[in-house]
Amino acid sequence: MKIRSSHIPYLLILPAVAYLAFFIGYPLIQALYLAFTKNGAFSLDTVRRATSDPMFWQALKYTILLAITIVPLQLILALILALAVNGSFKGRDFAIYALVIPLTISDVAAGLIWYTMLADYGFLNKLLLNLGLISEPIHFFGYEYRMMEFLAIVIAEVWRATAIVFVILVAGLQMISKEYLEAAEVFGAGYWTRLRKIVIPMLKPSIQSALIIRTLFAMQVFGIVWILAGRDIPVLAGEGFYQLVEIKDYGVASIYALTIAALSILLGALYIKFLKAEYLEVRT
Repeated sequence: MKIRSSHIPYLLILPAVAYLAFFIGYPLIQALYLAFTKNGAFSLDTVRRATSDPMFWQALKYTILLAITIVPLQLILALILALAVNGSFKGRDFAIYALVIPLTISDVAAGLIWYTMLADYGFLNKLLLNLGLISEPIHFFGYEYRMMEFLAIVIAEVWRATAIVFVILVAGLQMISKEYLEAAEVFGAGYWTRLRKIVIPMLKPSIQSALIIRTLFAMQVFGIVWILAGRDIPVLAGEGFYQLVEIKDYGVASIYALTIAALSILLGALYIKFLKAEYLEVRT
């Protein structure tokens, strides 16, 4: 059977469409059905039950707080590291390899590592006690130390997932032609001027991609929070898991999942709108 050339593009994207339909489309339809129906008819009862629970708003607050704390920190740190390794120097490949290692560690494993590090008599407290810098352990865990638990989560997430942003930014820097930078240097532009006027504008597509990917993961943060804080610091994914597994309330769990999806879509749209690529050739 001969395939028309006009059909080839559709055949090539067919596996991707099938994947999205089966693993995203069907669960999304099922979540909408569970969230907005009762006894087979449209109902907002599940939405009211979910939003009347104070834990929903606490989870929403902490999810957003973690995202707006972690994502900018990771972007700034990844950009500094990417600029540092962008040049040619001895040991560059090893430095990149070392920086990417945390990316291979799961969120649960990262949570366990940092719980061991930050426990009352973990590595950090023992080191500080032995150096005489503190007289008693710094408490990171427990409901009464929720701010310290929040700090522990931020540290663990920044350590584990900054590598994602770093890899994307390094790839973006490699795509910037050195001719632009050399020309700017000839005309007397210093390092910071080249960075501000050339590198950052041309890096916007990579920054946009990195922010979208990292924000999607930040909205779904669960494993590290569950290990380090449990329900002391509720997050949307964690509360959705709790409603699904412990309470067996599939409708409310669907509300949590749809909230995560809505936040992700909204933030992704904002990134696309405000982080458009700039091309030096078309500037006036």
